[in-house]
Amino acid sequence: MHFINPKIDYAFKKIFGSEQSHDILISFLNALLYDGKDTIIDLEILDPYLAPRLRGIKDTYVDVKATIQDEQGKSSNVIIEMQVLNVEGFEKRILYNAAKAYSGQLDIGEDYTDLQPVIALTITDFTMFPELDQLTSRFILKEKTYLTDYSIYDIELVFVELPKFKKSLEELETLSDKWLYFLKTARKLESVPDNMGNVPAIKKAFAIANQVNLSKEELDDLDRSAIFISDQRNAIKKAERLGLEQGMKKGVEQGELQTKLAIAQKLLNVLDDQAISESTGLSIEAIAKLRSN
Repeated sequence: MHFINPKIDYAFKKIFGSEQSHDILISFLNALLYDGKDTIIDLEILDPYLAPRLRGIKDTYVDVKATIQDEQGKSSNVIIEMQVLNVEGFEKRILYNAAKAYSGQLDIGEDYTDLQPVIALTITDFTMFPELDQLTSRFILKEKTYLTDYSIYDIELVFVELPKFKKSLEELETLSDKWLYFLKTARKLESVPDNMGNVPAIKKAFAIANQVNLSKEELDDLDRSAIFISDQRNAIKKAERLGLEQGMKKGVEQGELQTKLAIAQKLLNVLDDQAISESTGLSIEAIAKLRSN
């Protein structure tokens, strides 16, 4: 068997955002948001996956949106996004989407008490918080000085950084472990591991991810998404290399300038400005500025 890469936005939405994905998404969210507890008892996928996507429309599949309901009957809106590339403005986009999902619930004349909490769950394929040694980070509103929680927990940002997940197949214990392993390694597997297939929702996710169950149009779109991500990743790496090279060059030039200035400083009481300029390569104006300091 060959499985599609769940980290590609197109595949992620097909697996977790299809009409038949309700039990998959419930299991996934219970694992990542509620430590594997059966907190979510029902959900509604707000923008279910439809195939094939419109040709030429980039980023048609960005995230999965759902309304969840817990055992107490409390409802919340959840935005789930799989982010492969660390693009500029990404952090602001997450905050914007969460705020938009919260404020966009009300029409004119509706009461603020009708607002439902919003959870923005973002899984990144890169390290977002290198200063934190935890896999999952959760952010809520707090008072700046005393770090007291705001009285309303209506907006929460949850980040899961895949590079920080290091467990091997034999080390998988929790439901969260198994889902994260699925995200990281599904495309490299040739069969469903026994210790993952015993979870019905994960077994079903593997079935949806099986390439034999995709149409030719879906496979073509998947390939285009993979190529686009690869091209963007290469462009980012190239820009980083160029920036490093330019930084190194600037550093060398700055070092050479400091050396010339130091030599010129020692020659101020020995030679005139013209002679110092010829000896160091500094301009007459630069030497005059040294004398005036």
